[in-house]
Amino acid sequence: MPLQNHLSELERKHRALEREIQDTLNRPAADDMRLAELKRRKLQLKDEIARLRTSDTAVH
Repeated sequence: MPLQNHLSELERKHRALEREIQDTLNRPAADDMRLAELKRRKLQLKDEIARLRTSDTAVH
């Protein structure tokens, strides 16, 4: 899969996690463990996106 397609997919997943985090926060009894896991996954995606963008610009 070309790098740009991969980045687009990661960004889509990142946005989906953000929506899920917001939905969880809006519930009266938000599950703290679930929220922490969602935030951890979102941060991992953000880090991978940044790493790929940095490696892509270093190549060009």
